[in-house]
Amino acid sequence: MLFRQAVGTAAGAALLLLLAPSAVALSASSEEVTVNPTGTVAADGTVTLSGTYRCTGASGPVFVSSSVSQGDPRVNQGIGGTTALCDGADHAWSNSAKPTPGSLKAGAAHVQATLMELSATGLPLPTFHAVRDQDITLVQS
Repeated sequence: MLFRQAVGTAAGAALLLLLAPSAVALSASSEEVTVNPTGTVAADGTVTLSGTYRCTGASGPVFVSSSVSQGDPRVNQGIGGTTALCDGADHAWSNSAKPTPGSLKAGAAHVQATLMELSATGLPLPTFHAVRDQDITLVQS
């Protein structure tokens, strides 16, 4: 569980850095992250988001992080992080988390998925390989 918390923390920090575009650079356009048009909300409140990614040339650890908002676009709920393999092939990703109780329900939502690498030398700074903003539908599972 500590690993998931560390990945979630890294993903949250990476999303904050999106607000400072001068601090990051997106890699080649052959790299991408997609978001499936439907996510799920389980009876216990667990939200699951998924999609695909493709990346190349990573020298440090790479993660697919995701966040979702409903209603107020300024309020995002982090929905986990998954380790990524940057071998140039298409791979599936799926992130799950139990956000603040009652904060998300079935219906329209907005997702941001980020394919982010932490530098392997010195201070682990993020490099963004791809970012996707997409409207989706959350369905009760």
